Amino acid sequence: MKRPVRSRTEALKEGLKVTSPLPVFLQATYPINFDHFEILRAIGKGSFGKVCIVQKNDTKKMYAMKYMNKQKCVERNEVRNVFKELQIMQGLEHPFLVNLWYSFQDEEDMFMVVDLLLGGDLRYHLQQNVHFKEETVKLFICELVMALDYLQSQRIIHRDMKPDNILLDEHGHVHITDFNIAAMLPRETQITTMAGTKPYMAPEMFSSRKGAGYSFAVDWWSLGVTAYELLRGRRPYHIRSSTSSKEIVHTFETTVVTYPSAWSQEMVSLLKKLLEPNPDQRFSQLSDVQNFPYMNDINWDAVFQKRLIPGFIPNKGRLNCDPTFELEEMILESKPLHKKKKRLAKKEKDMRKCDSSQTCLLQEHLDSVQKEFIIFNREKVNRDFNKRQPNLALEQTKDPQDEDGQNNNL
Repeated sequence: MKRPVRSRTEALKEGLKVTSPLPVFLQATYPINFDHFEILRAIGKGSFGKVCIVQKNDTKKMYAMKYMNKQKCVERNEVRNVFKELQIMQGLEHPFLVNLWYSFQDEEDMFMVVDLLLGGDLRYHLQQNVHFKEETVKLFICELVMALDYLQSQRIIHRDMKPDNILLDEHGHVHITDFNIAAMLPRETQITTMAGTKPYMAPEMFSSRKGAGYSFAVDWWSLGVTAYELLRGRRPYHIRSSTSSKEIVHTFETTVVTYPSAWSQEMVSLLKKLLEPNPDQRFSQLSDVQNFPYMNDINWDAVFQKRLIPGFIPNKGRLNCDPTFELEEMILESKPLHKKKKRLAKKEKDMRKCDSSQTCLLQEHLDSVQKEFIIFNREKVNRDFNKRQPNLALEQTKDPQDEDGQNNNL
């Protein structure tokens, strides 16, 4: 009975694809790969990446899997951004973030497996003409400032906070996603490079070319713009992605933001603190919001534990995203995911025949991506951490004199 298992193991070691799922008792032994998941349906796409719902074969847990075509990433010079996003996400874990669980690759794609959030993003709900009530937006702000405070503690600036990058879970709680242009900020420094989506970028980002720089406060400005938009259905400033930086600076200098009289004065006061043009006077700390009178009735432990019930709960009877993604993947996509194995086998055969210099250069870049890609398995990290905990507790109960002796021996 053992012989078939051994032959499958040998096949995996040689990098050969196996057509049927790996036995559950072997799945924990080998690095996570494409064969560990069942593809269920496509739910989104970007310029060179797509997202689908997957189920892990052994645990039956559902995730979202983002896959990025290596060749497109190389051609568009996006490989470094992907690697940076992976590096940042591997070090983060928080209730109000979309957390990374696994990263792996094959010859064609890079894969990121993250929390599955079926409530859709806030942009989708705005487009569906959802009217978010003030109490709902107030809870969103509470949850998002806890996430921003955590990112700040990890020295991360997201730089692209907007409704498109805020996902809802099935209960209506918010989660920040997409760390593609996030930046890690060394201590006592500021960033001067412009990055983000113009309508949500803070005023200081447009003057940063003069050497002024910016810091964590830019994310809090974006939060203010987002909260205003959720309440009103439009943004506080008339800025588009095509608007020039010069026009944007003029807009900030001349526009007076208006607040509807139906909004409570407390909410208006909070939004004004988030939409403060001067970053030194803007709310940009969790304590700023927690100590604000409008938040006196908030139980922050309950917020963190998701015990407060949001005022808007996404429709559970349907998938809260554009249904055309799956149609495109199955009918229009030239390289559909469900035909990957056949395609990779053919590609390997074709590569042996090809000897043009351009193809060789591309293959060199792809080989470099293959070597430098960061493989990650949060399941294994958590398992290893839990194993270490009893040993750590044992170390802490040891006699200090014994420990000194051991150090001397070392």
